[in-house]
Amino acid sequence: MKAMGVLFVLILSAGCSVRSSLAVETTGNGKLDGSSRFERNGWVYVHLEGAPERIGYQHGYQLSAEIDDMLRVVKPFLQETTKRDWNFYRDAGEKLLWPTIDEEYQREIDGIVEGAAAKGVKADRWDIVALNALEELPYYYVPMLDKQQSQPASTHSPGNCSAFIATGSYTKDHRIVIGHNNWTSYITGSRWNIIFDIKPERGYRIIMDGMPGVIASNDDFGVNSNGIVITETTITQFEGFDPKGKAEFFRARKAMQYSSSIDDYVRIMLDGNNGGYANDWLVGDNKTGEIALFELGLKEHSVRRTKDGYFVGSNFPVDPKLTRIETTFDVNNKQNSPNARHARWEQLMSENKGKIDVEIGKRMESDGYDVIEKKQGPNERSLCGCADQSPRGIPEWDWGKFYPGGTVQAKVTDSSMAEKMQLWAAMGHPCRSDFIAEDFLKQHPEYGWMRGLLRDMKTQPWTQFTSGMK
Repeated sequence: MKAMGVLFVLILSAGCSVRSSLAVETTGNGKLDGSSRFERNGWVYVHLEGAPERIGYQHGYQLSAEIDDMLRVVKPFLQETTKRDWNFYRDAGEKLLWPTIDEEYQREIDGIVEGAAAKGVKADRWDIVALNALEELPYYYVPMLDKQQSQPASTHSPGNCSAFIATGSYTKDHRIVIGHNNWTSYITGSRWNIIFDIKPERGYRIIMDGMPGVIASNDDFGVNSNGIVITETTITQFEGFDPKGKAEFFRARKAMQYSSSIDDYVRIMLDGNNGGYANDWLVGDNKTGEIALFELGLKEHSVRRTKDGYFVGSNFPVDPKLTRIETTFDVNNKQNSPNARHARWEQLMSENKGKIDVEIGKRMESDGYDVIEKKQGPNERSLCGCADQSPRGIPEWDWGKFYPGGTVQAKVTDSSMAEKMQLWAAMGHPCRSDFIAEDFLKQHPEYGWMRGLLRDMKTQPWTQFTSGMK
């Protein structure tokens, strides 16, 4: 039996399908049947299918090593940056979030635990819930608690991502093009390298990027089989959280899985909105060619729609009322990262009107130009960002000088690709050479506490992924 398990791992590493008696015999009850895994250009692609607990089991089993590693680094990372230990997040996941999650996704989470355990990973339900809430608990719930206790906020809402969506006269074929790059700490970002192809028994099929152990994309770039394309950028310096609301991560996954229209997406995200991970959502409907910017705070939300135009995001709030009452963001500071990138987006959309396709999209998501210094970066003010290159850091996000964070990967798709459940993805910085952890730590000993957590992040080529790949 042990030899068969070793053989099975070898089959997985070769990227082969696991539709075999070996999968059934190794795991019992055929729980892996239909799932597969392969690695390409820095990405780990997994196909998951079936009932929720089966999807979860396949996820936990196929990504067991990655889940174990993610938990290993997240615990000390949160302890250092939020001054709360892992038990705090486990308890919040259990008492605050778990009761709000639909049974379908509770079953999937429990499946992840079971699948990972089958490969020897010691993680329980509350570890996985806390991992899924990696955005909303540390950066929305924790500041709310600080405020209740009349303490200065120990964390602030993050600013993740540069994104666009365009349609009509702005694109080469007058159909939708959408792109996104993910900004985050290099500790978590270097591990944000999963392509999920999920075929659930209910709802629509999904292809999305994501993190090991997490049921949603979390940077929320995805396509579903009914023609809905989705991404988002986070609202900088947003303040607000409703502890009685529903977990954001499960609402985001549910919206990606069950939306057949922009209206569906808005409705699902508003249902039980807790204000966690407040975003500007960019959503497109391939069936109509319509795109939308759905800005979702806690007290305020708005929807802007068009069939001829574009929306961009770089972590700036859009609606004046939301900006005024739910953020402390300085809209007049042209030199901060969100506003500088916004200015660059407007330049690029104007320059490329009528020409935008996936190739232009790749170039825009790889853009390293600093509009303030009027020269190539990259740095914290370029669309493809590298805060580790900046002596200014990003104070709005609690990122100090030369903080090891920025763009960690990028994705682009268009209507033609989305019809075939396809996307382009590039792991690592699409605008610069490799990030080498030890070289960085030698130059910046102030981040020495990250040794053993930071890892090298190699710049990889743009790679096409399709639902159903083996």
